[in-house]
Amino acid sequence: IKEDMPVLTEEGLVGKTTVVHDSSAIVVLIADESCKVSVGVEGTREQGIVKGERTSSNATPVISLNFISKGANLQNGMKIYSSGVGEVFPAGVLIGGVRDFKVRELDGFASYSDDENEAILLHTALGCRQLRHASMVWGGGGGGNCGAIAHAAAAVIAGQARHVVAFRGLCQGQAFRFGQYHPWTSHTNFTAPFGMLAPVHMLAMVARRHMTEFGTRPEHFFEVARICRDNALRNPRAVMRRGPLTKDEYFSSRMISDPLRLFDCCLESDGACAVVITTLDRARDLPGHAVEIIAVGAGGGPQWSSGALGAHNMPLARYTTGNSVELASELYAAADLKPADIDCAQLYDAFTSTVLVALEDFGFCARGESGPFLAAGHGDWPTGQLPINTAGGHLSEAYIHGFNLVTEGVRQIRGTSTSQVAAAQHCLICGGPGVAPTSAVIVGRVR
Repeated sequence: IKEDMPVLTEEGLVGKTTVVHDSSAIVVLIADESCKVSVGVEGTREQGIVKGERTSSNATPVISLNFISKGANLQNGMKIYSSGVGEVFPAGVLIGGVRDFKVRELDGFASYSDDENEAILLHTALGCRQLRHASMVWGGGGGGNCGAIAHAAAAVIAGQARHVVAFRGLCQGQAFRFGQYHPWTSHTNFTAPFGMLAPVHMLAMVARRHMTEFGTRPEHFFEVARICRDNALRNPRAVMRRGPLTKDEYFSSRMISDPLRLFDCCLESDGACAVVITTLDRARDLPGHAVEIIAVGAGGGPQWSSGALGAHNMPLARYTTGNSVELASELYAAADLKPADIDCAQLYDAFTSTVLVALEDFGFCARGESGPFLAAGHGDWPTGQLPINTAGGHLSEAYIHGFNLVTEGVRQIRGTSTSQVAAAQHCLICGGPGVAPTSAVIVGRVR
């Protein structure tokens, strides 16, 4: 036994000898950072270097494949063999195989609404190799949920990062519950003295104005709550699975901020949701069905300012909108789609009234007609023309600030929802209405 001899088992290469004693030898494993092996990938002309890597002092060592060509079409399960270059290791010895995507490959993070889970801490805790992108969408409420997706997609398209996580994590018990008063922004200085202490007070004014202008009735708000509860009953992850919401139960619940009752208000939840944005070529190599971002955008209309979650100084003619009219028009144009092409929608339902506003802003019905639209059964699964909030939404699944709507949209396109829309091709996902910026995305099957 001499130094630099390969050490093999029936499963392949283990490492090489270094220091040799009379009756023993020290072996450097191929997972060690000092060990490098020239390799080739089966069925291809790709060659590279395999080397050990340790992401932190207490992390399990991993082996990475480096210096392959940029356009290499590697598939999960492809075998990697030693190439014999350098003559330390003989050619044709099995090293391992191409594996699935792992967390350590994440190199970017995007969130919104002052998420307290800092990118650099997530990057370290997850053992990621390199951080290339970190961004946050300005603005309050859940308006930025799809804006975070836009940031992630832009970073990937620009080549600034390869695998960016868009996410939202909430542990409200460590700070404050969103349903409580908290001076989260200076905007509240203009509203709190007049009794608008929490989002329910602020959005109740918009709901009442909608009722005054268009004849919307509490029965229409009930339809939103009922649909979300019905969908939650099929979802094992949902919080509200105790039974259907009846009209008697709804109308007997206490008034929180007129006209919004208890069941018009979303849940308060601690939890997290995330999606990974990468290139289409990379996504196709991973397990599961790739979901395409067909169009994504964020923004707001003229003179909206802080809107419903601020001083309520948006233009009166637009007061009963969700500040998404221009965004919707641009989104459909970018996707080359019409409202009729959308198979299902995940609409931000912090309150039942915000769903009515979103239906109108995104063109599924005319202004003032969203209540009758739902009363006619058009939002029901599986019979409605536009099933909405198919996992239960914020009202009945959980309130993860808009991002559980994103993950449900992805499941719909993958065909794995608990309220699966048959042959769903396109799903619209909306951010929180009434704020600026708000955002939306259309996801679909890979074209």
